[in-house]
Amino acid sequence: MAAAGIAPLLPGVLPGTASAAEAAASDRPDFPLVRGGVATAVFVDTADDPAVVRAAGDLPADIERVSGLRPRLLHTLPTRAPYLVLVGTLGSSPVIDRLVAERRLDVSGVRGRWEASVTQVVERPVPGVDRALVIAGSDRRGTVYGVYDTSERIGVSPWYWWADVPVVHRDTVAVPAGPLKRREPSVRYRGVFINDEQNLTTWSRRTQEPDKNIGPETYKRVFELLLRLKANYLWPAMHPYSDFFNKHRDNPELADRYGIVVGSSHPEALLRNGVHEWEPWAKDHPGADGTLPVYDYTVNPGVISEYWRARARQNASYESSWTLGMRGLHDTALETKYATTIPEKVVVMNDIIADQRRILAEEVGAAAEPQIFIPYKEVLDLYNAGVRVPDDVTLIWPDDNHGNMRQLPNEAERVRAGGNGIYYHLSYWGRPRSYLWLDTTQLSKVWQELRRVYEHGVDRMWIFNVGDVKSIETGLSFSMDMAWDVDRWNADNVEDFVAQWAGRLFGRRHGPEIAAIRTEYYRLAAERRPEFIDRGMFSVVHHGDEAGRRTAAYERLLERVRALGAELPEAYRDAFYELVEYPVHGAYLMNLKYYWADRNALAVRQGRGAGTNRFADLAEAAHAEEAAITKRYNTEVAGGKWDGIVNPYPSQIPKAPGRPAVTRVARQETSGLGVAAEGNDTGAARPLSFSSYTRDRRFVDVFNTGFLSVDWAAETGQPWIRLSATGGSVTEQTRVWVEIDWAGVPEGAHESTVVVTGAGQRFEVPVRVVNDGERARRRARGFVEANGYVSIDAAHFEQRVARGGSRWRTVRGLGRRTGAMEAVPSTAAPVTGDFAARAPELRYRVRFASAGTFPVTVFRLPSLDERGHRRIAVALDDQPVTVLSGQSVATGNRGDAWARNVEEGIEKLTATVTVAAPGEHVLRLFMVDPAIAVDQIVVDTGGLPATYLAPPESYHPVFNPEPFLEAEWEKLL
Repeated sequence: MAAAGIAPLLPGVLPGTASAAEAAASDRPDFPLVRGGVATAVFVDTADDPAVVRAAGDLPADIERVSGLRPRLLHTLPTRAPYLVLVGTLGSSPVIDRLVAERRLDVSGVRGRWEASVTQVVERPVPGVDRALVIAGSDRRGTVYGVYDTSERIGVSPWYWWADVPVVHRDTVAVPAGPLKRREPSVRYRGVFINDEQNLTTWSRRTQEPDKNIGPETYKRVFELLLRLKANYLWPAMHPYSDFFNKHRDNPELADRYGIVVGSSHPEALLRNGVHEWEPWAKDHPGADGTLPVYDYTVNPGVISEYWRARARQNASYESSWTLGMRGLHDTALETKYATTIPEKVVVMNDIIADQRRILAEEVGAAAEPQIFIPYKEVLDLYNAGVRVPDDVTLIWPDDNHGNMRQLPNEAERVRAGGNGIYYHLSYWGRPRSYLWLDTTQLSKVWQELRRVYEHGVDRMWIFNVGDVKSIETGLSFSMDMAWDVDRWNADNVEDFVAQWAGRLFGRRHGPEIAAIRTEYYRLAAERRPEFIDRGMFSVVHHGDEAGRRTAAYERLLERVRALGAELPEAYRDAFYELVEYPVHGAYLMNLKYYWADRNALAVRQGRGAGTNRFADLAEAAHAEEAAITKRYNTEVAGGKWDGIVNPYPSQIPKAPGRPAVTRVARQETSGLGVAAEGNDTGAARPLSFSSYTRDRRFVDVFNTGFLSVDWAAETGQPWIRLSATGGSVTEQTRVWVEIDWAGVPEGAHESTVVVTGAGQRFEVPVRVVNDGERARRRARGFVEANGYVSIDAAHFEQRVARGGSRWRTVRGLGRRTGAMEAVPSTAAPVTGDFAARAPELRYRVRFASAGTFPVTVFRLPSLDERGHRRIAVALDDQPVTVLSGQSVATGNRGDAWARNVEEGIEKLTATVTVAAPGEHVLRLFMVDPAIAVDQIVVDTGGLPATYLAPPESYHPVFNPEPFLEAEWEKLL
């Protein structure tokens, strides 16, 4: 690229410089890393930690990526140099310590802190050197992060290798004189769990290590990525199709040399991988009668204890995290033949922990930290029943595998010396459904839960399940960013993360559009993850074809993706495909093929002819296109670098929804006319309804019951009823849109018809129109009932009232619409009475056209609290308040309330309100329990059909003055 053309593509400011770090203004000139064809050498003392020496070697490589010139890496100070980069750790680098002693390097706020660092220009730091850029860390990882921060500041993304993000070439490379201080992180241990990793294993074997199933060469790449993201912790791959981490002894040695703390997941006590390691151990330690011992501590405590001891001894010299407790082999429940009750199992777990602690004390000593206990699934029940976890052990609280924290530490647990951590899923295999293919958890949802856990004192360890690593790039980047500086993002700016992140990857001018695309992509996934799609989820007959509107939203999104992609230079196409295009296109096609399959099933019920087969063809074509784009990812993108990394349909783990079954009808040389009006599976018994507030648009499907073309014609009962087509010849089907010319409709309620004729048949579609007049529309002050309902986006409140130190806040980008309302702070006490005086409140002005007692449904996001409740209260005007109780416990079962909530991403809580007389009223929402979030509110005033999504938002003069202008999607059949 020519220098003049790259300005919009240059990386933005390093993330965190505004809050996690302190950058002091300086009037001194920038420090040159490359200038005039000369690269500044990098010095690191070999006496420093090996992790620092290794990372210092990456800095010259990164400078070369930017400039084409590779600086020398020095281990002895030069006798003469105008510029020099000095890398070192306090207490481990004599030259750094000398600068501190001479008070020429300011380490206040850095020395003695966890993983902190300072980058500062020092004049004449050592004899013969005029000027130095000093990168000094409080400990080894602090220095490493300082090095990689410098790389990112000059334009090398942490994702340069893992997502093929190009590095913009510059002949002159410099950094500000500083100083820049990076304070210690919000969370001490921040890392990932590589899990359900079949695709990563396939890719690794094909492209990295043909003789291994994830080995040292792959882990080198993983370790480097983690450090560039400022992570420090890893639970390695553990499934049967992967080599267990300690099989290759290079793995733990490499981790230590990189500075990565290695731990193990909840079923892998003391770094033992039961999937691979127990059976060989059992064969080598048979019982006296020759039988193999089972993995049951109540049966074989001695054999199991020695099994753990061997690994503790083997890995004693490495910086490790030690998982205490026990579960069954390969993520199964704890086996206790001789302990059948909960109290008996609690005793066994206490004995296990005591034994493991003794092993660690004897084999590892004081270095055996951190030690963690993970009350996952059935172990949480045992913990709550009385398992004694030593005070210096970190409690790792699990979510429900779908991003909802099950419970958080109470006051006593928050003050434990070992502190608290979380195990959080960005990817998951298990009940009720798995999501392993794409990154589909809203960042605002992640933010909401992580903010909540931090407010409850959970700051010792955050571990994220990231599946195969690839496809979770955005979610992982955000999670690590937040773990480093939990205060950087808030309810008002969380959506801005993607704009800044994408701006650093693709150029600042493209960041906002990529952020808008990802926000809509996440919103659609919040309605239903693409991995959760199934037959008949979304209605194809109600609300203007609910499923079609959703599919069209995906299509519009893909059009934006392609338009943006066409603007990018060729060098960015691979990264753009991996990070933006493939996720959007893949999610679209997954929805599209099921949409056409549902239209196919409906066509069968309606007795369509050629159109039935047309829908079947479209469904199968969408599935074929999905396979084609996945093949492109694996075989063409980045020259085939990612062969096998993306596969919606792996052989050994749960698959994304595959090819939906479709029905075809045999061709017959016949024709016939059929009609199905919106709101009806067949026929037109349910009238088309129109309101002058919402200015609706409805459809009538005109179709052929055979295969030979048939002529049809349509006419309206009133001149103010408009049709998108009034006749023609149809072989398959035609969708006719019906609208109202509101300027020509007399005020009042009217009934009319649309009549369709052809092939000797006549179909009459009833039409109901209510016109309150333009004056009434202009004078409306709130949401207006129409078509039998009131639908409200919770963020569109008339007024919010804070009370008792609590309030409602808007969280942008959360939920199924543009944002949700959350009751905060999350640590507030519940309000269980006198709501109008004590509880924070949301008020919504509503104009009802009818009177009666009506169901009101609050759509809340399915947060949990297994020690408490998830309640909210609703009232109309000054009427009595009704408290609604949501699901607070994660059952882990299929088909129950919890399963439905996590599949749908919301929980519907319903009460009734009584409208004594038509007119304006105030719908009131009160907090009962804190940290509860509300997405939408729907009042059914009569005849609202049951659909997956809430109906389109009602007319509101400010928030939604033109409800149907967004529905430009009629090009779908």
